Amino acid sequence: MQYNQFCPIAKATEILGEKWTLLIIREILMGGRRFNELQRGLGDISPALLTGRLKSLEQDGLLVRRKIAGQKGHEYLPTEACEALMPVIFSLGEWAMLWARHTILDEDLDAEFLMFYLERSVDPAKLMGSETVIKFRFSDLTEQRDWWLLVESDRAQVCLRDPGKDINVYFDCTVRTMHDVWMGDRTYRDAIKSGDLSVQGDLALTRNIQAWLRPSIYADSPRTPLVA
Repeated sequence: MQYNQFCPIAKATEILGEKWTLLIIREILMGGRRFNELQRGLGDISPALLTGRLKSLEQDGLLVRRKIAGQKGHEYLPTEACEALMPVIFSLGEWAMLWARHTILDEDLDAEFLMFYLERSVDPAKLMGSETVIKFRFSDLTEQRDWWLLVESDRAQVCLRDPGKDINVYFDCTVRTMHDVWMGDRTYRDAIKSGDLSVQGDLALTRNIQAWLRPSIYADSPRTPLVA
């Protein structure tokens, strides 16, 4: 895509303006490195399109593709130019919190995508012991109502089936409620007090959830109200 203009915005858009490109950069900046991990965070993108976008970003100097030592496959590392986009990506999100939240629809509140971000938000260093199991039950879903986060050592992983281990913390709510408290639209205290959220389990963990389940980076950003 060429605009044939010397305007810096036009030149930036020639690199960043293709569909999915900014979201791929978002995933890279959020720590995604492997192809399957990037595709998981992007959802509906086809493998062929993702491959093409990654090649373009590599050619434009935003990514470096390297073989994973001792393993099959490659990883994608951000260059200095890519990392310099972090404040741009963050500001774009803050703009959307103010001016585009009216476009959020119920179908946008995808449980799988939410769980992917909750997985990323767990801070294993703030959990006790070598293993913690967190169970989520989304009461508004008819299929796949139960989800688990299995945290072992320094890694959290979403499980679609019961891992067969003792549950340390149990969340029961709708997808929207969990979205709202993680995004910072509501506090855990408010959601629990209203009956929209039930949290049970180890007191050391349930008393201060945000210590080990980090909120969205937009939790403290100014915003317009969500459309009900």
